[in-house]
Amino acid sequence: MRIDSFAGAREVLRCPDVRQAGFNAELVARFIGPAHAPVLYQDGEPHQKQRSATARFFAPRVVATRYRELIERTSHELVARFRAAGRGRLDDMSLELAVAVAADIVGLTESDRARMAVRLNRFFSAPVSGHGTIATLRQALLGQWRMLSFHWFDVRPAIRVRRRTPREDVISHLIQEGYSDREILTECLTYGAAGMATTREFIVMAAWRLLEREDLRARFLQGDEQDRMTILEEVLRLEPVVSTLKRRATRDLVVDSGAGPMAIAANSLVEIEVGAANRDPSAAGPCPHQLDPDRARPAKASASLMSFGDGPHRCPGAAVALHEAAIFLDQLLRVPGLHLEQVPAMTINPVSSGYELRGAVIAVAPQR
Repeated sequence: MRIDSFAGAREVLRCPDVRQAGFNAELVARFIGPAHAPVLYQDGEPHQKQRSATARFFAPRVVATRYRELIERTSHELVARFRAAGRGRLDDMSLELAVAVAADIVGLTESDRARMAVRLNRFFSAPVSGHGTIATLRQALLGQWRMLSFHWFDVRPAIRVRRRTPREDVISHLIQEGYSDREILTECLTYGAAGMATTREFIVMAAWRLLEREDLRARFLQGDEQDRMTILEEVLRLEPVVSTLKRRATRDLVVDSGAGPMAIAANSLVEIEVGAANRDPSAAGPCPHQLDPDRARPAKASASLMSFGDGPHRCPGAAVALHEAAIFLDQLLRVPGLHLEQVPAMTINPVSSGYELRGAVIAVAPQR
């Protein structure tokens, strides 16, 4: 069953009688079980407890203070390197920034950052090719090898250090909660996907749109940080990184579809079309397909509407992603002569149902 209205999407995502069904959740549940499952795959009280315990790492106030210096310093390094070269790949730059910030939050700081970025990129961007038993086995073995590599070089050293000296990060928290090394690994992969892969795509998409429209770029650079956040959220409303969210009903439900009541049978899979919900005129207002940072929003709704999800599973890293994009793009877009030399190619990741943007080449025009 598909839902494409804002009202219906919000009601389902906030309903206590649905469970996570996206991102291979049911496959994970079959092999891992509910005990210490990654937070993305938990529901009910265990999920609420874990989200409450880790909220201190993602709160907007914490992001704006504790992580701001890291975001600014890393952005400065990336932009300086790009200016010296005169040309670069935006998707590589955004990945490096996303890895640096997410690694600090999670606690993956005991290995080479650039090499960790390569390992994660290979893991999350691994293509699904071929059919049949041999192809499936090959993909499974490659996945296990990439996971083992990530554990050996990145997660294991971080765990070892934090068992001796706990810090204020996610891995230290998980150790304190009694998680095993394997469980910490799966949690790190979850945060890696959410905090690194999706933020990377968001930054590339936002830069693409701002480089396409000179008026929007000028407004972005002339405004204050809140203005920049508003523009970024409007871009994200139109271009949500994850286009489909999935839930499974645990009992018979009746929800408001926006066009009247909709019956959902117990155990039904519900697919929420985020892009369509974000363009619902009842939420986005007139001309919902246009990029308009000044549009009015419904009461108590994010400017990006459903792009970070809603309800218990709303993305905890929303503030992190927005601050990264706002700070990095504010520095990058001030480079004289900056232009998009090659637009990115877009593909869809079959696991996240989100887009991936590769090959976005930016360059500096020679100054006369």
